Amino acid sequence: MIRSLPCSRLYITGYRLYITLFYIFLIMPLVTICVLAFNDSNYIALPWEGFSLDWFFANTNERLGLFKDVDLLLSIWVSFKTGFFVALFSTIVGTMAALLFEEEKFRLKGLLYFLALSPLVIPGVILGISILLSSTNAGLFMEDSFGLDIEFLRPSFWLVVIGQFSFGSTYVMLLVSARLKKFDRTLEEAALSLRATRLQVIWLITLPFLRPAIIGAFIVAFLISFANFNTTIFLVGSDPTLPVDLYSRIKFSSTPVLNAVSFMIVAFITLAASISFFLNRKNG
Repeated sequence: MIRSLPCSRLYITGYRLYITLFYIFLIMPLVTICVLAFNDSNYIALPWEGFSLDWFFANTNERLGLFKDVDLLLSIWVSFKTGFFVALFSTIVGTMAALLFEEEKFRLKGLLYFLALSPLVIPGVILGISILLSSTNAGLFMEDSFGLDIEFLRPSFWLVVIGQFSFGSTYVMLLVSARLKKFDRTLEEAALSLRATRLQVIWLITLPFLRPAIIGAFIVAFLISFANFNTTIFLVGSDPTLPVDLYSRIKFSSTPVLNAVSFMIVAFITLAASISFFLNRKNG
């Protein structure tokens, strides 16, 4: 809809109705799950039986709440740890890649940029399988040739971090690059003319300008890692992440505790997204 062009009342009404229905379609499933997290029922769906906090705090034979389920809390903690390390490594490498690709004299820039974007094109299932096979073969080679048993080459916590880092760094690179394109290069040239080193220019001028994008990219990488399933399922070890744990639970049985977990995730993601939005809005 182009606001500068005249539109009929019917067109405007239809446009607003479409936008309303579109957002209802997106939001209603989340609202339903969040509401049912407080339903006093042993079933994951309707009807509504009354308000209850049992699926958060109960510790009985019939009901085990979110904060009393040790295995579920452990999977949440594993997801938080995984998300933190993936976001940390992705932010460092992705920011460096964004700075590198903005260099005009960088050789093979187009080819390497295409390779950097490839994890976003390759399906997560294929990416997970390829990383698993590569790490397994490398681990067997190191063990047969040198007698070394390298833990992170087996399905484990660090292999999950490596697998998610492979595409998390690409998201960071794209987000930081978008911010970097608005940077005034004359500021760097002025600093260099005043005998500042290249490292001083990056640390004192470029990175402060990129700070909102870097913080936002860190949050995005964390959320992508926290919710990832299709790559993680092939790389996870004895300690599953939250999506893998929920998948294994829902295959055999499901209780409203899954709604409680979903409510906490929605609340956390909303808070993180709000922080990222207000940081970028404040800087703008």
